[in-house]
Amino acid sequence: MRPTAHQRIALTACLDDHRALYNAALEERREAYRRSKVSIRYGDQSAQLKEIRADDPDQARWSFSSQQATLRRLDKAFRAFFGRVKAGRTPGFPRLKGRGWFDTVEWPKDGDGCRWNSQPEHPSATFVRLQGAGHVRVHRHRPVRGRVKTISVKREGSRWFVVLSCDDVPAEILPATGAVVGVDMGVASFLTTSDGEQVGNPRHLTASAGKPATAQRDLARKKRGSTRRRKAVARVAALHGKVRRQRLDGAHKAANALIRDYDMIVHEDLRITNMTKSPAPKPDGEGGFLPNRAAAKAGLNKSILDAGWGVFLTVLAHKAESAGRELIAVNPAGTSRTCARCGHCAKDDRLTQASFVCTACGHAAHADVNAAVNILRAGLALRQAAQAA
Repeated sequence: MRPTAHQRIALTACLDDHRALYNAALEERREAYRRSKVSIRYGDQSAQLKEIRADDPDQARWSFSSQQATLRRLDKAFRAFFGRVKAGRTPGFPRLKGRGWFDTVEWPKDGDGCRWNSQPEHPSATFVRLQGAGHVRVHRHRPVRGRVKTISVKREGSRWFVVLSCDDVPAEILPATGAVVGVDMGVASFLTTSDGEQVGNPRHLTASAGKPATAQRDLARKKRGSTRRRKAVARVAALHGKVRRQRLDGAHKAANALIRDYDMIVHEDLRITNMTKSPAPKPDGEGGFLPNRAAAKAGLNKSILDAGWGVFLTVLAHKAESAGRELIAVNPAGTSRTCARCGHCAKDDRLTQASFVCTACGHAAHADVNAAVNILRAGLALRQAAQAA
């Protein structure tokens, strides 16, 4: 987005007022349960919006439907909290949003408080109309396909973006190639295919030459609430934003290459959250605990997160659906220690990170290529079982 100075002020006020509404609704839920053990739902709070807008002119200037979307966002946070409680995971109760922690406002329906391409007669520029901010100019970097359904405004540092979700988007079915592939994810190489091709791990965070870490240390020395601290926060956010964009760009390129060349892609069903957990301390048998291995594990966790497996698999799933490709996720257990030729499985078969030599049949191969072949076979077996059923 290319807002004017006055529009920037209005957009910032919009975020602040929606944040205040979110925090007030959260506080109401907490107090009602603490005092009377009463659970307040979205419908109850949405019904109060008319009175809130009548009493508060600041809230009345924004779209009613966007405020409902903010209340739904809070309701979604509570439903996710209770879902984690039932699943036995760490719950994480919804928290009040401080300044800088609420950067998105959504309008659920194009035409209700917002309008995409609000000046279609303009010869060169695109505008989005937002209630309370007016017609904001947008740099449209690619054509919008389908019918615009929801419009969101997002602030990243000093920049503003408009995010569209669309219905009836035409699929881009690619011609069949007749090829299938298995993909092994790794840290030494970002991915390795069963055909022997490898994509290097760019290590974007490491390649940034320590700039985010230096900026983070500089931030830690600043006094809270000071102007210098706000500037330091902006520098840290800008550096991490660049790394995030580089990681997303690499994921799109790697996914495009696979989607273009293969009809069926089999990958590991990775549980990245579990893989990057800190290890629990082990008892030493004398009432104490062995030295914590968290420091040693932290380096591996950082490498896994820097590789961006989760981002890549999400992008790959979306592109596969749009292109009409088949995507299968398989259990990765044992794939790196099983011989792709004879099926023998032993820990000693993988002597190093890159070398695999079967102790039963003598088959030698790159360890990641061997694992990718096993992943492909597991995916083919799953598809055959599904077809037989």
